[in-house]
Amino acid sequence: MGMTMSEKILAKASGQANVKAGDIVWVKVDIAMMHDLLGPWLVDGGFQRLGGKLFDKEKVVVVSDHCTPPATVQQADILKFTRDWSRDQELPYYYEFEGPCHQVIVEHGHVRPGRLILGTDSHTCMAGGLGAFATGIGSTEMIGVLLTGETWLKVPETIKVVWDGRLPHGVYAKDMVLKTIKDLGHAGATYQTIEFSGSAISELSMDERLVLSNMAVEAGAKTGLIEPDHKVAEYLRSKGVTEEIDMISSDEDAAYSRVLYYNASELEPQVACPHEVDNVHPVSSVEGKAVDQVYLGSCTNGRISDLRIAAQILKGKKISKNIRCLVVPASQHIWMQANKEGILDILTEAGCIVNMPSCGACGGFTSGVIGAGEVVMSSSNRNFRGRMGSPKGEVYLGSPAAVAATAIEGKITDPRKYLPKEVMV
Repeated sequence: MGMTMSEKILAKASGQANVKAGDIVWVKVDIAMMHDLLGPWLVDGGFQRLGGKLFDKEKVVVVSDHCTPPATVQQADILKFTRDWSRDQELPYYYEFEGPCHQVIVEHGHVRPGRLILGTDSHTCMAGGLGAFATGIGSTEMIGVLLTGETWLKVPETIKVVWDGRLPHGVYAKDMVLKTIKDLGHAGATYQTIEFSGSAISELSMDERLVLSNMAVEAGAKTGLIEPDHKVAEYLRSKGVTEEIDMISSDEDAAYSRVLYYNASELEPQVACPHEVDNVHPVSSVEGKAVDQVYLGSCTNGRISDLRIAAQILKGKKISKNIRCLVVPASQHIWMQANKEGILDILTEAGCIVNMPSCGACGGFTSGVIGAGEVVMSSSNRNFRGRMGSPKGEVYLGSPAAVAATAIEGKITDPRKYLPKEVMV
């Protein structure tokens, strides 16, 4: 019997020739990532009591993103502690005010195919879009990783999700992953890997692939993986990676717990409705729902291609006078690229407010949380009750195109009528 990508990566990390789903393995970690909210200020006590010596400074990455810019004194204190701790540990890889950690570690070349990456955030799985086994762990578990560089994992089963065909006009990776989550359910992939494959996946840009892996956890998955190809190699070369790239793939006779098949050409824009990410419906069934705010950005859908599509829709138009539109690029690099291309001017002239790259209102931390009774249409990844502010608010999720179209009309809108036929990502 062949091996899946997950089995191959965990076999390598555990120093074994073969492992299978269900095995408990002791693994060596390639990258240990922490962010400010669930990082140093939580782990330091236990870390110091157990010796306080990092296993390898080159393999530890800290990103301050949830508390930037700080909106409260507590957030400012957390940010200061994180900055000081990283300095005291002499970490070469500390990032602040650069954007959400998941995008930052991808952009700075920390993510490579075949690597094992553990982070103190559930959306660490986004790195799987480049073929890394990446997953979230708790802060207490991170203490052991920081000290030893090792931990144990159960080798997960794998669900194979095959998307063949060509995406229609105005339909994107966000619609693909929402449809997948609807069918799997919010716990349907618990402690399993979702492996995305098929001709439609191969056609996706790197920006779009990262949407799929980012949201795998919304079906309960341990990680979301996509087989690396020439697009991944080209992307990594553009980030300064010169070493040989491990083009890891599942064997043809690998065993899967379940296989789902989709025809991308039959898909239409999807919207996740309150208060679960698997409460997904075609945009046509919720079109016309009035909103108070739209949110374009996050580590899920704040990349340059997302901002380009939004600018295409909003150019020469104005957002509804009844709403506010917040734009949060996924990183400082993307912010600068969007500025260079004139995208930020287009969005600002349309009436949008462009914020600095951060986790922002996506997690209900800073810069645009919603109040009781307010409704938001967001390109982010979660819509749990209270996720973006008041537990009495409502969060709908859709593609950046759907968010931009909604901004114009002040109500949930099918984006296809605002997109010329030739606009594709």
